[in-house]
Amino acid sequence: MRGRGGVRDEILCSASDEHRIIICGAPASGKGTQCEQIVAKYGLTHISAGDLLRAETSAGTEIGLEAKGYMEVGGLVPDELVVKLVKARLSQPDCAKGWLLDGYPRSKAQADALKAAGIEPNVFLNLEVPDDAIVARVVGRRMDPETGKIYHMEFFPPPPEIVPRLTQRADDTEEACRNRLAQHAANVEAVLGSYPDMCVNIDGNRDKMDVFADVCKAIEA
Repeated sequence: MRGRGGVRDEILCSASDEHRIIICGAPASGKGTQCEQIVAKYGLTHISAGDLLRAETSAGTEIGLEAKGYMEVGGLVPDELVVKLVKARLSQPDCAKGWLLDGYPRSKAQADALKAAGIEPNVFLNLEVPDDAIVARVVGRRMDPETGKIYHMEFFPPPPEIVPRLTQRADDTEEACRNRLAQHAANVEAVLGSYPDMCVNIDGNRDKMDVFADVCKAIEA
């Protein structure tokens, strides 16, 4: 396992052989699928900053109430608050075995804030998928409102008899997808530049098991 130099936070980054992973990728790059497989194989604690915020807000904690104040007026939750939340989560006992931070940081400022808080991975996974391939994944998605199951009209076709009842998310359009991709592209290079010695770019435009094989190689290198 990678053991790069530098001072490490005593709780968050103490064990040299501990898996501390950040994974990033554009929307619909397959990040969720890879996270599930990473957690299953390595027994890591999966952490999503967005999920943490929603949970804290629902629970009415001090951090959640502070975040809610920004969210209710349509503002962005300050990086300092999100990092505080992530650091608190990573200090919990179940993270001692290693952690997988999903989709955060999304900007250089966030990456700098994580580093200042003593939170650094020993591998940073970046899933790369061409924009056109992601658009094809997104615009073909449909959900069965009765079962909640997700289909894809080309890659995972639904049974013909349920097609009439399938729904499409309002933002699963090409225009909305390309807007999200543009936002991701505007920040990703700066984020990757914050982790030059631990970043591994992985071709995500393949079968998920082929992608996972390369993910495992990166984690175990």
